Amino acid sequence: MSEELKPLNFIEHIIEEDLANGLEKEALRFRFPPEPNGYLHIGHTKAIGISFGLGEKYNAPVNLRFDDTNPEKEEQEYVDAIKEDISWLGYKWANELYSSDYFQQLFDWAVLLIKEGKAYVDSQSSEAIAEQKGTPTQPGVDGPFRNRSVEQNLDLFQAMKDGKFDEGTHVLRAKIDMKHPNMLMRDPLMYRILKRAHHRTGNDWCIYPMYDWTHGESDYIEQISHSLCSLEFKPHRELYDWFKEQVYKYQPEALPMLPKQREFARLNLSYTIMSKRKLLKLVEENIVSGWDDPRMPTISGLRRRGYTPNSIRKFVETVGVAKRDNVIDVALLEFCIREDLNKTAPRVMAVLDPVKVVITNYPEGKVEWLEAENNQEDESAGYRKVPFSREIYIERDDFKEEANSKYFRLTLGKEVRLKNAYIIKGERVVKDEKGNIIEIHCTYTEDTTIRVKGTLHWVSIPHAIKAEVREYDRLFLDEAPDSHQDKDFMEFVNPDSLKTVEAYVEPSLLEAKVGDRFQFQRIGYFNVDNDTTSEKLIFNKTVGLKDSWTKQSKSAEATENKSQKPQQPKQNQPQRKAIDVIQQLGKKYTNLPEAKQEKVKAEILELAKNVSYEELNPLFNTTAKKVGTRIAAMLTLKVLIKNGLEKNSEINEFIEKALEDSNELLVAEAKAI
Repeated sequence: MSEELKPLNFIEHIIEEDLANGLEKEALRFRFPPEPNGYLHIGHTKAIGISFGLGEKYNAPVNLRFDDTNPEKEEQEYVDAIKEDISWLGYKWANELYSSDYFQQLFDWAVLLIKEGKAYVDSQSSEAIAEQKGTPTQPGVDGPFRNRSVEQNLDLFQAMKDGKFDEGTHVLRAKIDMKHPNMLMRDPLMYRILKRAHHRTGNDWCIYPMYDWTHGESDYIEQISHSLCSLEFKPHRELYDWFKEQVYKYQPEALPMLPKQREFARLNLSYTIMSKRKLLKLVEENIVSGWDDPRMPTISGLRRRGYTPNSIRKFVETVGVAKRDNVIDVALLEFCIREDLNKTAPRVMAVLDPVKVVITNYPEGKVEWLEAENNQEDESAGYRKVPFSREIYIERDDFKEEANSKYFRLTLGKEVRLKNAYIIKGERVVKDEKGNIIEIHCTYTEDTTIRVKGTLHWVSIPHAIKAEVREYDRLFLDEAPDSHQDKDFMEFVNPDSLKTVEAYVEPSLLEAKVGDRFQFQRIGYFNVDNDTTSEKLIFNKTVGLKDSWTKQSKSAEATENKSQKPQQPKQNQPQRKAIDVIQQLGKKYTNLPEAKQEKVKAEILELAKNVSYEELNPLFNTTAKKVGTRIAAMLTLKVLIKNGLEKNSEINEFIEKALEDSNELLVAEAKAI
């Protein structure tokens, strides 16, 4: 579909509406603002694609700005990696900027806010500040330092900057409204004392601005027209607007544009985690070899595994821009790389689990160089020569001594075709003392017109090149490894995610260079790994030719469904607990039509009468992805409170998170409590 015919996504509709209402096209400006505290992962590609895609669509500049406000976690290594990843994806930024560029401007604006009585220094502990903030249903209260004089606040803030206080003794807070319904507006922190060296500013500063204060004002300084971010920032929009409106009056002529924040659904991928903190744990505990381990969902890991920029961009385009979070099946990402490499990757022959074949009627010492097509999908790819000799390797799985009529590979007494070569017939086998097949003796015919159903790949033993092949599988066995409130995500690490084998490849691959991608015929797509040397050729498996996981999961699902067929109730069989039934009903709640939802809701409310708080409490930590379960938990909590349960900090926190959620059904039930 051409660019002109594609339907507009909701962000493009917003931009088009702004242009129609008088915004000059020349004023359009976007940004991608990563925090340099880790490597970019596949989830970031959506934000990258949206911002840079809009820049390309509207011919507008896109800034790459590093929101580097936390020197404890940020490093130059991450800055360099992020720049490399974005460039590799094929995007170009207009300006390379850093929030640390604006530290002095942010400080000066903070001083002006203090002078206006809109910011103050608070000297309480973080625990006391949190306690006074209240809950979503209970307003906060003013702290004892909220009404300090302007002079006191200015002196204290300057002393904070001058390094006269220890960490944790003072913070600067915006003075907004401690009773505001949005808890983020209850006098949020603007600065904290942090005596750590910054990767760019060194020891120039010992106070650092908080993210909410820095991010929006950086957008404003850069005159970003549309500040695009993921859905978890939606509750922050009100604070984003408040801050920018406060500073607007200081430089309205020099900085006339007030940015507009809008949110889109983040990209979540099955069998994957997207938390940089958790990815770092995998690195630190040596579960993987580093941030660029080919099993990692980082862009550098995907690049090393053999993914192409085009396949990732196609994946992001296919996923689209949505308003609600969802989980994308990793099979879609794998489909995109298969589709891309099918068009571009040269075909070669490699044997990963070799067994020797001796063609007894082929002359000893004879070598033929046969012609092989490089890529039948690409007419311009041409042909190459592959050597053929009396002794070859084939895959061990491609032979059976005895087989039925549906087996189309090599067996005794039957013929099979060798790719780009002759037809051979299995005659006998040679076994070792343990009964393992070590040789298969065959005869060949030069008549290649004979009709046979099977075709095998092979390599000539005298010409075969040894290579290390790293076969990668999914890093996690669970579809949502970090969604279990009672288990650590590390429990779902796949112990067999990497298998290293010694393979044999055709001699043309001696010329392969790091990063080159190939299709090993009948096996999958592979690329040359960074660890390759002149003495040792190493390949990574990018993806198989077929989606074996989908087949496995469907088989497992069929088995599970079969096992769940209704059975005759046994005497004295224990009934399912009410909380288990509630959890089951919640799983599909959001997918039900409205009428069905009301019926299930009534059922949950009735079951809730038989649930204790101890049974309900574990559901408070249900992952954000399982919104239906959280709605079911909220309905149950409503019944428990009605029946006399008193609210505690855990209950208040659960309600607070629900009120900030993007799901309207969950927010409505939380408000009802």
